[in-house]
Amino acid sequence: MQQLATWISVWFGAGYFPKGPGTAGSIAALLCAAPFSQHIVWIAVASILPAIWAADTHAKAKGAKDPQEVVVDEVAGQWIALAGATHLSTITPWLLAFGLFRLFDIWKPFPVRQFEKLPGGTGIVMDDVMAGIYGALVMWLLGWNNLY
Repeated sequence: MQQLATWISVWFGAGYFPKGPGTAGSIAALLCAAPFSQHIVWIAVASILPAIWAADTHAKAKGAKDPQEVVVDEVAGQWIALAGATHLSTITPWLLAFGLFRLFDIWKPFPVRQFEKLPGGTGIVMDDVMAGIYGALVMWLLGWNNLY
């Protein structure tokens, strides 16, 4: 189970990217979502608990609070941001969801940063989930107003 947790937490190697593993995780999330875009809301929601388990298991094994190579949190958050799109028929909403998620993940507006204080895998994942929710809200508002 430890090996499975590691592969999920590093999103099958994306977390080992030497520069910007979080960005690499977000890009990998988009690539994985493309074939399943019609079901992205359900995939995003279903990813949260396995992401918490994998991140927690890997962090404990590494003896670190939030190892840099753990990117499954970016995957879950990116999918949530993407789920806010009113359509995914062009590349524009994909790029916009990517940019918005990365913005909120790096900026960490209230209460995103506060979620990092939660223990273990919950803290690792839930700040990115909240950043994804912010991204999804902006995506929905922009799409509802036909701005992409």
